[in-house]
Amino acid sequence: MRTIIHPKVTLVGAGPGDPELMTLKGILALNTADVVLYDALIDPVLLKHAPKSAIKIFVGKRVGKHSKPQEDTNQLCVEMAKKHGHVVRLKGGDPFVFGRGGEEIEYIEAFGIPTAVVPGITSAIAVPANAGIPVTKRGISESFWVVTGTTTAGELSCDLALAAQSTATVVILMGTKKLADITETYRKAGKAKLPVAIIQSGTTREEKIIAGFIHDIEQKALENQVEAPAVIILGEVVRESIRLAEIYREFVKMEIR
Repeated sequence: MRTIIHPKVTLVGAGPGDPELMTLKGILALNTADVVLYDALIDPVLLKHAPKSAIKIFVGKRVGKHSKPQEDTNQLCVEMAKKHGHVVRLKGGDPFVFGRGGEEIEYIEAFGIPTAVVPGITSAIAVPANAGIPVTKRGISESFWVVTGTTTAGELSCDLALAAQSTATVVILMGTKKLADITETYRKAGKAKLPVAIIQSGTTREEKIIAGFIHDIEQKALENQVEAPAVIILGEVVRESIRLAEIYREFVKMEIR
């Protein structure tokens, strides 16, 4: 008797890196997967939540190393759904925060395949929080911007110049290669002494945090060999982290001298 295939694709946000920060709904989706297409930043332990019989395919992309162009991944979602049934597209962070989830949904739906989305905890908020940095705090920051460091054209987002004029906290994703441009934008805005933190591999065992100011963060990033993936946080809220407090106390002492 021929098995009837019911194609479906579920986009699941796996969160910022720590596998324990994936939502229960995401895990339940993995429990029913026939195929899992997973990204580079996914902790392999999450794949254990999928059935042993499920096909697991790596489709991750890292800076400078594109193992699967986006178009190939889109096509693979459709192909696997038609052939095997339920495909879970497992993506780092949240699928709709610089995750190209909207593009994937649009492509898949064009083939008449039903889709669903399980939101994930975005690294834009979770990574600073894990380091003790609140993106908003009463009396310090009333709002925050989340900006991509690299647009589809490979350039720094024009929105950053606008964000630099505000008093808001600014969180930049995919910005390590554009750090010089970022600091130059803030220097032009007269904010050379604005606190900055860069958090590499946030919420994971490999987490690395450096902190400083617009005027010295480039040198610190170089000395500490900071690489992607990393989240850059700019704003006075960076001083609020207990983990980073000593850095800024030392700066105040130097200014008093």
